[in-house]
Amino acid sequence: MFEKAGRPGWEALIPFYREYIITKLTGRKAWLVILLLVPILNLFVFISFYLDFIKSLGKRSFLDSVGAVLLPFVVYPLWGTDHKTHYWGQPATEEFKEKYPFKKSASREWADAIIFAVVAATLIRGFLIEAYMIPTGSMEKSLLIGDFLFVSKVNYGPRIPMTPVAFPFSHHTLPTGGKAYWEGLKIDYRRLPGFQEIKRNDVVVFNYPMESDAPYFRPVDKRENYIKRCIGIGGDTVSMINSQVYVNGQAAVNPPESQTTYLVVTNGTDLNPQALFDLRIESQRQSDIEYVFTMTEELANKVASWSNVTAVKPIISPMDSPEMGIFPEEVNLNWNRDNFGPILIPKKGWTVNLDSATMPFYERAITIYEGNTLETKSDGYYVNGQKSDSYTFKMDYYWMMGDNRHSSSDSRYWGFVPEDHIVGKALFVWLSLDKQGSFIDKVRWNRIFMGIK
Repeated sequence: MFEKAGRPGWEALIPFYREYIITKLTGRKAWLVILLLVPILNLFVFISFYLDFIKSLGKRSFLDSVGAVLLPFVVYPLWGTDHKTHYWGQPATEEFKEKYPFKKSASREWADAIIFAVVAATLIRGFLIEAYMIPTGSMEKSLLIGDFLFVSKVNYGPRIPMTPVAFPFSHHTLPTGGKAYWEGLKIDYRRLPGFQEIKRNDVVVFNYPMESDAPYFRPVDKRENYIKRCIGIGGDTVSMINSQVYVNGQAAVNPPESQTTYLVVTNGTDLNPQALFDLRIESQRQSDIEYVFTMTEELANKVASWSNVTAVKPIISPMDSPEMGIFPEEVNLNWNRDNFGPILIPKKGWTVNLDSATMPFYERAITIYEGNTLETKSDGYYVNGQKSDSYTFKMDYYWMMGDNRHSSSDSRYWGFVPEDHIVGKALFVWLSLDKQGSFIDKVRWNRIFMGIK
């Protein structure tokens, strides 16, 4: 195709220089090539360059444009060897437009606009920023049900789509049911450079790791989106003693708006239901004088000041009181949601010894998340068919927990979150709707544009 335009064919093989030559062939400004160095924007610039280039060869139909963008490896060789295709000139110039007038039909204008909007929105959602809604109370009261967030993909680095062929604006399921993606084309995990690494206490959106299992068997990037707080990063040792999180032996800072359950004891006088509603306190009556409240420490102090309340005590599962479903389930460690650990979080490049003590913690990461086969035989462990007494991790891992400590499905129940599951960092709330609010106060105005801490 370059040769048809009077240029040496070898020029088409050199990145950036090739695009510089295209600006010459199409009449575009040469400085636009610099924009190819700007992440995300370069995708739009790249597409526009090649759409201009095929116009210089007389390819201006809708199907020509679709082919150039989606199937260049098919249509470019055809056009390059087609004797009817020849170079017309620089399509960005007035001379070209006068010599080869072309007016798009109304349907073509609409089709181009819709396709551009879909492509632009897909690229923005995939590589820059995406809106999410909080559907559950696992992060209450830090984040509320009905909060709409913007989540940045660029802070930790945009993840290259691993299952790129998918229905636009659908995550894993079509509105009519069925898969919204095609698994015939898969791309290995890659991530573009970001502004920062994940830090402890960051609020992070990630794909739910357990959807690799039945009945879902979903690809990594099509697993359900979860939002939790990062408690520990790769290399950290995490534990919990009497509901207090410890990281590397030091007590972690508790989020100020985190909440848990409290036993509230009254003098027998009924509590005011309107007061509970106004404070958005979830309550369950246990007896004539006892209630279980889910609330923050600040609210607990407020409730304790009520005249008919005689005691407010946090409900903490006692040590050596095992709870079903706590990670790792394979062994009985007498752990529960308030007392567990210590657990060492895997880090990229860290080597773990393979033995009966470590296998319950790291077998899933080695096999499911990093794609190895792991067999136990009479003479030891075999990784990918090779006898081995150790394994070196290929990814960083994280320990995620909800701020609503007694109502959150998190790492306490299913373990580590691999780095390839990380979606982005929660930035701020752009809208918040209270389903319990009346028409006037349906919108939580004080939360709009609230930063997330």
